[in-house]
Amino acid sequence: MDTPWRKAISPQRRLILTLRYLATGASQLHIGFSFRVGHTTVGMIIRECCSVLWECLVPIVLRPPTAEDWLQIADDFQKFWQCSNCIGAIDGKHIRIKAPPNSGTEFYNYKGFFSIVLLAICDAHYRFVLVDIGDSGRHSDGGIFSNSRVGKKFDKGSLSIPAPNSLAGSDINVPYYFAADDAFPLKTGIVKPYPGRHLSEDKQIFNYRLSRGRRVVENAFGILAVRWQVFYKMMNCDPEMAQCIVQACVVLHNFLQSPRQVGSHIYGDQFDGNGNTVNGNWRQTIPSTVNMDSLGHIGSNFYSRYAGFYRDELKKYFLKDGAVAWQWSR
Repeated sequence: MDTPWRKAISPQRRLILTLRYLATGASQLHIGFSFRVGHTTVGMIIRECCSVLWECLVPIVLRPPTAEDWLQIADDFQKFWQCSNCIGAIDGKHIRIKAPPNSGTEFYNYKGFFSIVLLAICDAHYRFVLVDIGDSGRHSDGGIFSNSRVGKKFDKGSLSIPAPNSLAGSDINVPYYFAADDAFPLKTGIVKPYPGRHLSEDKQIFNYRLSRGRRVVENAFGILAVRWQVFYKMMNCDPEMAQCIVQACVVLHNFLQSPRQVGSHIYGDQFDGNGNTVNGNWRQTIPSTVNMDSLGHIGSNFYSRYAGFYRDELKKYFLKDGAVAWQWSR
């Protein structure tokens, strides 16, 4: 509020200051000099504005998916990435933060630095569908997905995921699934590649086809970091504020990645008619080192008979009814 000595900082100026910080990754001290605002005031404004951005934009760009939303996502994955029944790509990142005072090893991960975890599921257009932000880095050696809010809802079957359905152009019936990498456990509803290097041709083709759908989440993280360069270096703040910053960047990413934003598609990878990868703009602009590290192995090597059966059924589908012309040369 205004005082007899000075006027209050307007909401517009607060938003501009926060966006400048998120987009450039400049220090709060530098932002303070640029806007002629005290250092502590800058930190307070960023924290408050990021919280407001999250609260206001979540109902618009990150609302919980309904059964109809999952079906639309599945249609998009089939149309753009030829992954039938896939309803999202899942991955996670460690976000490096300054060592919190008196926290011991709570946020210290197995890679040797302090971090919070960003776990995300993305749709076929590089938009975040579900996220879990703020888990401490020490849980990186196991159970991140199972202990997350997203993982608990998945295990309870409360994500409104539709019942199993036949794959496109086939009578093979499998559950809708998330495409994951080797770090995640193989479950009914989570499909990851076959492990090993010397694989048979059919398994190599399956891994290639699955990677086409899984790479969208890699693209989403890359686009997120390029647009919001606060991820380029360690966040010099407490875990609570780091969580607010990541939350704001996630909802702003979804807003900018929406179909109505012209040119939003050029940031992500594309494929031509022969299955060749056309790298997105984010790969050309992102630095070699980014403050976002991949998760380690977060699941058991043991899996249920049903999970293995459904992966084998997908493999059969990719080799026959769901085959694409260029997969044999990959």
